[in-house]
Amino acid sequence: MRRKIIPYNKELKEKARKLRNNSTLTEIMLWQQIKGKQISGLDFHRQKPLGDYIVDFFCNELNLAIEVDGESHFGKEAYDLKRENDLKKLGIHLLRFSDIDVRYNLDRVINNILEWIKQNKV
Repeated sequence: MRRKIIPYNKELKEKARKLRNNSTLTEIMLWQQIKGKQISGLDFHRQKPLGDYIVDFFCNELNLAIEVDGESHFGKEAYDLKRENDLKKLGIHLLRFSDIDVRYNLDRVINNILEWIKQNKV
C-alpha cells in the first residue's frame, strides 16, 4: 500500500538538489548506511522537500524523517521546534541525531533507527 503524497513547496526542489550535491560528511556517513534499502528493506531519500521544509532523509513508507543536526542548527532551537511541530502536523515522525553522534557513534545511531522502525512499523 502506498502512502499519501505529502505536498511540498515547489520552490524547494532546486535547493534540495543543491543540498544533495553538497552533503556534509556526517550526512554522507549516514547515507552510506541507509541507502539502497539497507535498513529493514526500506527506501530512504536524501534532502526531501516536505511542506515548507527540507529534511535530510525521508522514508515514505513510515513517514519517517531523519535529521542530522550540525553547526547550522546552533542557536536555532525555536525554529527547529516549530519545524518539527509543522512536520508532525503533516503526519511525519522525526528522529534527530547530532553531527557528533553520527560521526563518533554511527553504530548506535543505526541501532536507534532500527529500534524505532521495529517499534513503529505496521
